[in-house]
Amino acid sequence: MNEIQLKYGCNPNQKPARIFMADGGSLPVEVLNGKPGYINFLDAFNSWQLVKELKENTGLVAAASFKHVSPAGAALGFPLNGVLRRMYHIPAKMKLSPLACAYARARGADRMSSFGDWIALSDICDVPTAQIIKSEVTDGIIAPGYEPQALEILKSKKGGNYNVVEISPSYVPVSLEHKQVYGITFEQGRNDLKIDSRMLENIVTEKKTLTDAQKRDLVLALITLKYTQSNSVCYVQDGQVIGVGAGQQSRIHCTRLAGQKADLWQLRHMPKVLNLPFRDDVAKPNRDNAIDVYLGETPEDVIGDNVWAQTFTRQPKPLTKAQRKKWLGKVTGVCLGSDAFFPFGDNIERAHRSGVSAIVEAGGSIRDQQVIDTCNKYGIVMAFCGLRLFHH
Repeated sequence: MNEIQLKYGCNPNQKPARIFMADGGSLPVEVLNGKPGYINFLDAFNSWQLVKELKENTGLVAAASFKHVSPAGAALGFPLNGVLRRMYHIPAKMKLSPLACAYARARGADRMSSFGDWIALSDICDVPTAQIIKSEVTDGIIAPGYEPQALEILKSKKGGNYNVVEISPSYVPVSLEHKQVYGITFEQGRNDLKIDSRMLENIVTEKKTLTDAQKRDLVLALITLKYTQSNSVCYVQDGQVIGVGAGQQSRIHCTRLAGQKADLWQLRHMPKVLNLPFRDDVAKPNRDNAIDVYLGETPEDVIGDNVWAQTFTRQPKPLTKAQRKKWLGKVTGVCLGSDAFFPFGDNIERAHRSGVSAIVEAGGSIRDQQVIDTCNKYGIVMAFCGLRLFHH
């Protein structure tokens, strides 16, 4: 197929719209079901690059959950323990493949942002993964293939209109990229930078040792940032993104936003949160929203005297500041990546509060020493990768 006609562009008034190959060749994708739109394909192609690169780098299956051309989450296919199953609404007896675990983790990073997401899988979609997807609110999926039964499961979503796209894993894009802004054509070399653990060799802090797990998580952070709208910062733990701050004008705002999301992910592990007394008729998206509000600044919006019965079987007690501080104070082993240098040590101060123990950033700020000194104060190991990863 040489082109795919789209309903409209970014907005309904932007017509006509299509995707096609500039050289007149065949597209490397096939729509197996539904009718993906312009933004769907932007998410599809960015998310596919992310999971493809993760698989190539780690040898592990990978998944991503994308919204508005940035990842809400990305993860490798490590097993889920009982707590993560409860956090991600996965039944205890449900059989999971590594790919299903990867997607559950990717979606679980920030379930609020992943509502209505676009999914990317590094490998052929299997039945366990399709079964998880079937129960979630999502716009579509891109993968290098689908097991026949998995495809039928996906086709049954959204009244038969769920968007399913297959991409050729052997497709290699041209080395030059073009796009138009205000009728003017921009050209640049495609960002085919290979990210691996060699980028972590220039350790600039007093603490010099990175574990294999930290190296894996820092590489995961960098690859995620490569496909995240800049400015961006990414927190990772145990092979899973747990907080992304995307598209912020200030880097400290990226660090704070991503840190807040990472903290919410950590707080969702608390028995008090896992055991919130939800009514049986409250759907997963409403549960996710209620948890988000409960952990936020205005918990009374869901547990107040006049509203709690809409969601819970009994009125939950609020999570106190002391309880929050005690739980987060025990968090450690988090890794952090930034798509450019940190200009001030305040980013490190904020990262430390979220349990960060290892950082990778570009380096090159006139205040690099201040940033290094702040890492040394907390015993954080930091590597300068020397390369910026802006994405627009």
